Amino acid sequence: MSFLNAVINKVKDEALREQLQERVDIIQHKIKFMDKVPVACLDTSNKVNYSLEEVIVDAGGLLHDFIDTAKVVIYMEKGRTMLELMGIVPPLLGKTWPAVAYNRVYLMNGQDLDFDDPEDLVALLEDIAEMLHPGFFVFGNEGIDWLSFKTQ
Repeated sequence: MSFLNAVINKVKDEALREQLQERVDIIQHKIKFMDKVPVACLDTSNKVNYSLEEVIVDAGGLLHDFIDTAKVVIYMEKGRTMLELMGIVPPLLGKTWPAVAYNRVYLMNGQDLDFDDPEDLVALLEDIAEMLHPGFFVFGNEGIDWLSFKTQ
């Protein structure tokens, strides 16, 4: 059982619990046979941010400590908006990073993220699944909760 399933099981409202579980199940079913995507989640100091590790794993990713091996880089810092990140991130990017070469750098809104809210966590799972597996998922939150940061 994933950590998200444990969080969802604590939801008292049965209808909401079932809806959240269904959303998680759809993602888990689709990624079951996909390769794990190497991901680096960074803060604005280019330090690995472990706060999203469990969600990244549930979305089909594998959190990497080394940016040089990650195919996807997600910048997220609690309390920072995407707009703030847009001004901070460009000089932090390494030109030799695979994620930069393949245009797979994402900025995530960390301003209102509540890690204790099951609905926020499921939406976060959907967002990260869409980042890691473009074309397989479209949940409609790009530009609202996250955005693809063009590096080329």
